[in-house]
Amino acid sequence: MSLHPEIARILGTLPPLPPGPLNPEAMRAGEAAQVPPLEDRLPLHAVEDATAVTTAGDVPIRIYTPVDADAYGLLVYFHGGAFFLGSLDTHDHVARALAKETGHKVISVGYRLAPESAFPAGLEDCYGVVRWAAGHGDTLDWDGKNLAIAGDSSGGTFVAAVAAKAHDAGFDWITHQVMFYPSLDLDFDEDRYPSMRENAVGYGLETAGLKPFNSFYLENGADPADPLASPIKRGDLIGLPAALIITAEHDPLRDEGELYGRRLEEAGVPVTVSRYAGAGHGFVQHFSWLPEYHRAFEETGAFLNGSPVKTEAGQ
Repeated sequence: MSLHPEIARILGTLPPLPPGPLNPEAMRAGEAAQVPPLEDRLPLHAVEDATAVTTAGDVPIRIYTPVDADAYGLLVYFHGGAFFLGSLDTHDHVARALAKETGHKVISVGYRLAPESAFPAGLEDCYGVVRWAAGHGDTLDWDGKNLAIAGDSSGGTFVAAVAAKAHDAGFDWITHQVMFYPSLDLDFDEDRYPSMRENAVGYGLETAGLKPFNSFYLENGADPADPLASPIKRGDLIGLPAALIITAEHDPLRDEGELYGRRLEEAGVPVTVSRYAGAGHGFVQHFSWLPEYHRAFEETGAFLNGSPVKTEAGQ
């Protein structure tokens, strides 16, 4: 189907990026200016800022407790933003919705951003917080069951890389991985996936912008063929956690997410791939106030809690 009319209307009001090199500081300031005041955010039982002391250093986190209960599953969330944008604040509403719809205690990770901290700094922060969460189950009121990880866009990159890194280290406590329109291949050959051409222009994220956006993360000479940078390059996917991969019909990154799902399935990993019709990249962050896209949070809750996954939003 065509792009959702409300998404198309709003995209039509946005100015193009200014010419010349990207300015991370200015773009971050623009994002920060759009964060709604606290009183306008989804209320939860408790939201608190804390610091996770990890092998990667001290990492700021925000802990979301959905309701008053004795114990919770844990969901560690990695925000998106092409590795150089996004923060605990810009994605606060995503973390709140995840907590509400999953019933899990959500730990959002304020990882280091490129270009100030290029690959693998952000990845190491995310991995360190997952290990920290598992080691602090008592203080987090963990029920000892689910330890899930979730992320959108570049946060989805971290999800796949953290799952693989944990498996290789023999840390097999991660039970679920959830990726919203993940960026899984940082080799941005425009002919590599049909969706790169099909959705190149006019849907928000444009194919031509992928390389300059992600170059900040790789500017220290990191190899985009490294499976920790491009998780789709990993050869052996056997034994990774059960996965939910949510893609968007009008996203240049659609096909790599769906290919990764097929490869996980071939490796014997339980996987659900769900394509949201009429959506473009970033819809969980920007358009989840539309009921048909808020369903991504509900689908995540069903996945984590073992309920049947609805399919009407898919292909």
